[in-house]
Amino acid sequence: MEKTTKRMQAAAGGSGAGTDRLGTEPVGRMLFSLAAPAIVAQIINLLYNMVDRIYIGHIAEVGQLALTGVGVCLPLIMIISAFAALAGMGAAPRASIFLGKRDKDKAEQTLGNSVTLLFLIAVVLTVLFSVYSKDLLLMFGASENTLPYAVDYMRIYSLGTLFVQFTLGLNAFITAQGFAKTSMLTVLIGAVTNIILDPILIFGLHMGVAGAALATILSQGLSMVWILRFLTGTKTVLKIRRKNLKPDPKIILPSVALGLSPFIMQSTESLLAICFNSSLLKYGGDVAVATMTIASSIMQFALLPLQGLTQGAQPIVSYNYGAKNLARVRTAFKILLASCLGYSMTLWTLVMAFPQVFIRIFNDSPDLVEFGVPCLRIYMAVAGIFGIQIACQQTFIALGNAKNSLFLALLRKIILLIPLIYIMPALFSADKTRAVFMAEPVADLLAVTTTATMFAVYFRKIMKEENKKE
Repeated sequence: MEKTTKRMQAAAGGSGAGTDRLGTEPVGRMLFSLAAPAIVAQIINLLYNMVDRIYIGHIAEVGQLALTGVGVCLPLIMIISAFAALAGMGAAPRASIFLGKRDKDKAEQTLGNSVTLLFLIAVVLTVLFSVYSKDLLLMFGASENTLPYAVDYMRIYSLGTLFVQFTLGLNAFITAQGFAKTSMLTVLIGAVTNIILDPILIFGLHMGVAGAALATILSQGLSMVWILRFLTGTKTVLKIRRKNLKPDPKIILPSVALGLSPFIMQSTESLLAICFNSSLLKYGGDVAVATMTIASSIMQFALLPLQGLTQGAQPIVSYNYGAKNLARVRTAFKILLASCLGYSMTLWTLVMAFPQVFIRIFNDSPDLVEFGVPCLRIYMAVAGIFGIQIACQQTFIALGNAKNSLFLALLRKIILLIPLIYIMPALFSADKTRAVFMAEPVADLLAVTTTATMFAVYFRKIMKEENKKE
């Protein structure tokens, strides 16, 4: 076994045990060992964002306005994160595939080109948000009262765009090599630093909202330093090298094509929120919007373990697909699908059985609970099978299939859900508010059915092609 491992390392040009274990260790054990730190990182990230908002909300006298102002910034922050996903989450699976093919040079070239692309994106976004932040914030709903706080936060946050791009974009390459714990530490370092700096800058130095923004970019800057030291150090398999920073369209364009799926999934969240909230405000008023806020928060939290599971599976699927070890690819997908479906069904059962408990976590108003219970059950009606959607869609990305992953990203939100938000009230005029909530399960059912069918056909096709080659 030792001789075999050494031969594999030699064939890879010294790729090392960090990636070789992706092709040798038991799939189930490895998937969960990679997924566990990813899930923890997702939860840490969510919690420190919540702590950030709690501090802002407690600023004396202006806490509510300041919190609302920062809330208006969220769509722009999500766009920055989406661009990091475009460059990083599209390139990292391709780097894993190249490692599986024993082409370390191409894998490192993919990393180097991703660094360059992230840098260029950061420069453009920094200039754009620094110059036009006020106009963009007004477009996203800032009022005269909240605009000063939103502008103060966004102008400082935009100066740290490079830190955010490198931290989010390059961390995917650490996960792609199988270093899940190191990837988790990236998030943990940023979270702990942010939580420590927030009260010091907001209250100690009386910087208010500007202090919150500065704490965030400083913590992201520290995470970026951690990542760059790792990716230029001795423990990493893939290293950032100067010779690979020169842009190569043959490397960048396929990576961007694959990254369009996660980019669309993240960037359209703000658009989706606007469509839901405007329709619900029209038909059901503030209580309906509050219910949607709770429902979407539950869905967002529900997705965290699913995203962690897919992050754990991605390097295994990508590496073994590149190595033509389709038996391990099939095994990894089956375990991923069973895990995602098991989790989503468990959560669905709990929400259907105890919807009032989930609502009271956010607000215990009797009117909101009475209104929200049936609406939450409608909204989450098909959430039990959503694990199929996530497992199949993310495996398309792990396999490097840009065309199908892009279509599926567009399908659920753009092609189905947004039109259904406006179509369903016209079809069910008796209760237009609940009809808006019904758009979610209808879109989910159609999306899951389409995704599962496409994946079954595609996976059977690549299996046949590989069998013919053998």
